[in-house]
Amino acid sequence: MQLLAYLGRRLLFVAPQLVGILLVSFFLLKLIPGDPAVMMLGPFATDDGLARLRAELGLDRSLLEQFLIYLGNVLQGDLGTSWQTTLPVTTDLAQRFPATLELVTLALLLALAIGVPLGVAGARYKKGLLRTTADYYGLFAGALPDFWFGLVLIFLFYTTWALVPAPLGRLDFVILPPPEITGSLLIDSTLAGNWQALRNAAGHLVLPVLTLGLINAGPILKMTQSTMERMLESDFSRYAEMCGLPERVVARKALRNALPSVVTIVSVLYGFLIGGAVLVEIVFSWGGAGQYAVGGVLNADLNPVMGFVLYSAILSLVIYLIVDLIYFAIDPRTR
Repeated sequence: MQLLAYLGRRLLFVAPQLVGILLVSFFLLKLIPGDPAVMMLGPFATDDGLARLRAELGLDRSLLEQFLIYLGNVLQGDLGTSWQTTLPVTTDLAQRFPATLELVTLALLLALAIGVPLGVAGARYKKGLLRTTADYYGLFAGALPDFWFGLVLIFLFYTTWALVPAPLGRLDFVILPPPEITGSLLIDSTLAGNWQALRNAAGHLVLPVLTLGLINAGPILKMTQSTMERMLESDFSRYAEMCGLPERVVARKALRNALPSVVTIVSVLYGFLIGGAVLVEIVFSWGGAGQYAVGGVLNADLNPVMGFVLYSAILSLVIYLIVDLIYFAIDPRTR
């Protein structure tokens, strides 16, 4: 009952948050220079043709009317059509969003596998190789631009050593993709038993996952290290040491108390990377949702951008809800 009441309180704010995000995003996008009618009809369009198209698109109405019309369509499940692809935005995002989620999820798993152990080691050992490695890794990871690091990895692993497939999309052109079930090539290839596609998809994932994972391990490392140091210096850790508990046990108890901060930074990074990984997607021609949204901004195509914002907002709210449930499980004070 406590859990249900906790979920109910959180879910009450979901709808107002989504409407607020759409409202702000809609008006901010309208501030970007560019006329969709001109982009669609080209430079030789007549004034009459432009006026007719603006009327069809509802661009001749006030901004508030346009937003209310868009919101009404969204409530009916209609996110509009992209004039670039001539497909419904829901169809485009269903094809592209799984690619971004697969990349971001694997990258964050790699970042966790690197950042948490190094952060714990850096907090436990004040001197030595592990502490030096943690300090310098956190420094360099925070200073490197991800797109530049991706280009360096391409030069080394593809151009120089030829260890990975060409950084052009998610599969080689000669590989038949598996039947689409989840949108993740790794999962779909495994379910279909298409081992050739599985190996090729994994090869294409290596460099972009390394790029995002190695860069984003830095914030996780720093958060883990600083929180662990604070926990190890707290009264309960000192009391446990005085009682003769092994150092390993004290560190494990301190890590559990540090987990809420680690979970928080991971959730923030996940939401950030949904849109923030667009430069890496462009470098590796990934064809994800972020790249699709940027194309919409550059071509004054409003519907793809708004659809991407809505999908990202829903995903972020789901992630934060999961984080709240994790807090509920690991922190007795929330209960």
